[in-house]
This record gives sequence, structure tokens and C-alpha cells, in this order.
Amino acid sequence: MAKPRVVIADDHRLVVAGLEHLLESECDVVGTVFDGLALLDEVRRLHPEVVVQDLSMPPVNGVDLIAQIHEIDAAIRIVVLTMWEDPDVAVKALRAGASAYVLKSSPPSELLDAIRSASEKKSYVTPLMAGEMIHFLAQPSKSEAGSDELTPRQREVLRLLAEGKSMKEVASILNVAVRTVAFHKYRMMQMLEIKSTAELVRFAVSKGIV
Repeated sequence: MAKPRVVIADDHRLVVAGLEHLLESECDVVGTVFDGLALLDEVRRLHPEVVVQDLSMPPVNGVDLIAQIHEIDAAIRIVVLTMWEDPDVAVKALRAGASAYVLKSSPPSELLDAIRSASEKKSYVTPLMAGEMIHFLAQPSKSEAGSDELTPRQREVLRLLAEGKSMKEVASILNVAVRTVAFHKYRMMQMLEIKSTAELVRFAVSKGIV
């Protein structure tokens, strides 16, 4: 049986190198990229059978990236490999067209299982999250309000924070005082009833802000 042609996309080069080594026995890795726009270019050029992609792929939101890949080639199977253990994010990725959702904390063999399933046009969700997702899907749907209440400046601050920038770095990029960034962060957390930076970042990812 021919090996599936795979493109790997992650903004951490060490991660990409490790994935290449892991997949070489069962996959034909035809391309590796380190950002979302480069991934779209490689998809257009190579038309791989499977894409293994992170969800944090600036400058394109990871969930949006899945839809854009399928606009180029609907036959491509997408395996999400991410640190996000949020069932809301996982559901959004699968609804956008991902075939599999695997955590970076999963055993290496699980990624191979996910790629095999994707190649066979089956869906795969890491067992580490399957129970949470069943519980999440059984709950009444949450209001999509929240992100719409943020001002353009708040969304900009949130996007940069969610990309891993410090408040000092955000202030420098936006040419404002650090206390201004801190104020925006405080107001967003208060408005959204969020109690930690980690929750704020999860909110940003789930709403497609980053």
C-alpha cells in the first residue's frame, strides 16, 4: 500500500523535525512549513493527501486555515496536532473540516493512528478528550455573543496576548503604555467573566480571534 503524501505545518521548527522523523516510516513527507500562509502555498503546489497542522499558525487562525485548505482541495484530510485541550476548540476544528484531533501530549503512536484513520476517510479524536467532547456536545449550545462585545482595540490586544506576546511586547507593537494593555486585559476578563490568562487565550482561539 502506498504511503500517504503528507505536509507538516507547525511554527516550531524542532516540532517539525521531530514529526518528520516520527512519520518517515509510514508516510511520504512531501513538505514542511512554519506558518499558515506558507501552508496554503504548499497545499496549492503539492496537493497532499494529508496535512498535519497545529492550530496556532499565525498569521491565519488555525480553524479558518482548515476551511481555506478545503477551498483549495476538498479531498485533503486534515489532522490537527495541538496543545489545546478545549472541547469547544476541538468541535470547531472538526466542524470546519478536520478529520482528526490529536494533542501534543498524546503518545506518538496516536498521531500515526490518526493519520491512518484520516487516510481511510475516517474521523479520529484523541481518547484523552473523547469523554470531555461527549459531555460538551451534550450541553445546550452556548451563546456566540462575547467576542462581538469586544472593541477593535480589545480584539487586537487579545490576539497578540493569545499569540504568546507579553504585555510589554503588546504595548510596544501597538505603541501604547503597558498599563493601557493591562487595562484592556482586565476589562476583557471582567466583561467575559474569565478569571485567568489561560482561559482568555482559550476564548480567543475558540472565537477565531487567533
